[in-house]
Amino acid sequence: MADSTIERKMILKEKNVSLIREDKHPGVMILLLAWPVLVENVLFSLVNYVDTAMVGSMGAVATAAVSISGAPNWLINGTVMSVGVGFTALISRAVGAEEVQKAKDLIRQALLVTVALGIPVTGLLLALAGLIPAWMGAEPQVLPDATVYNQILGSVLVFRILSMMLGAIMRGCGDTKTPMITNVCVNFLNVIGNFLLIYPTREMHLFGRTVQMPGAGWGVAGAAAATAGSAVVGSLVLLAVIFLQKGPMRLEVRGSYLPDWQLLKTVFRISVPAALERIAQSTASIITVSTIATLGTVAVAADTLYITAEDLCLMPGFAFATAATTFVGQALGANRSDLAEKYTKSACQIASVLMVAMGAGLFFFAEPILGVFTPDREVIELGARCLKIDAFIQVPQMLAMIWGGAMRGAGDTKAPFAIITASMWGVRILGTVIGVRVLGFGLEAACIAMCADQCLRGVLFFFRWKSGKWKNAIQE
Repeated sequence: MADSTIERKMILKEKNVSLIREDKHPGVMILLLAWPVLVENVLFSLVNYVDTAMVGSMGAVATAAVSISGAPNWLINGTVMSVGVGFTALISRAVGAEEVQKAKDLIRQALLVTVALGIPVTGLLLALAGLIPAWMGAEPQVLPDATVYNQILGSVLVFRILSMMLGAIMRGCGDTKTPMITNVCVNFLNVIGNFLLIYPTREMHLFGRTVQMPGAGWGVAGAAAATAGSAVVGSLVLLAVIFLQKGPMRLEVRGSYLPDWQLLKTVFRISVPAALERIAQSTASIITVSTIATLGTVAVAADTLYITAEDLCLMPGFAFATAATTFVGQALGANRSDLAEKYTKSACQIASVLMVAMGAGLFFFAEPILGVFTPDREVIELGARCLKIDAFIQVPQMLAMIWGGAMRGAGDTKAPFAIITASMWGVRILGTVIGVRVLGFGLEAACIAMCADQCLRGVLFFFRWKSGKWKNAIQE
């Protein structure tokens, strides 16, 4: 009997991939999980930043061509990727409950769903590549580059979705370092690709010598090709890790990849509200961008650049929200809702300090930051005014992200959907349309409406979290 007990404990120890540790301070565990996510998100954003900066050097038209299709692309990507919310919540719970085989079954189903949804959506994006920028209100000179940009990115949509899905799966298992390392490689490839594909062959001065630097001279198409190619490589690397890694979470090639309708039913019950949330957000963004487009190319470029700059400051929020998602899921899987609350509280406290510093940086260095992305003085001045307004809502915006991430880790996706939809449509969209189209206040009106939306969202998320209803969301 003793030998049997010892053997069982050894098996459980080998299979224990949960991050829940009562012998370590919650803040320490949050930081251990969050820092790789922070680095990964910064590097992921750098893909967009590098594209924006390199394309921006060719003028406002090129910048607008890249940015005008951003919201529709995120609508498609986000809607499909919202399925990953259900998988992440259930995988993290399975890991917390030491149900390793169930976690692996969920990973197989995630791969199946990614392919099943990704292929038809790829066809849809390619078919609409030329229509999307026109629907978004792009000016005639922007349409050709924007169409090509959509076509190139659309052709590798399956790989882009696969990369995001695998990253979400790994984080649900508690592995945040592998996606981070992979993104380092993806960014490195993207920068090289941009350098060689955007610009034509030209002379460069290196170490006191003039050298002939080869280049394709594709412009906006080159930026898209570099991003697409690096995304394909990144997704294949993550897929290889899933099957070749050592440890209990290694996925065998052999095994059933047929649909498990019982598992999928639970996944989609969690994921459908998340998908509706993404649709509501992205369609709202489309309306916002199309409204801003009526102000002209300079306003579109300024809006893109100040949002791009702000995204870098939001990276800690994304990192701590991801950490909260994982810890809440695993804690509830282990039937420890008290630990779920402790981890989330620690994430909010640590991230708040960081976001105060980030907000100060945005306010005092707005113009130098935007100057990195474009030499256009008019674009810089307009974008800087908006960035200084946005600096004041960094903390409530981040808290909303963390509480929302924690709720999704618990499988509570209905409340975030309702809160975000009501806030975005009732405040941001209404405020932007009235401010820009009716009162003619310009881009600053859209920025103020966005800030009001984020503040209201933070208040609503706080009350939902304090209610404790998220603890039983999956059972309900």
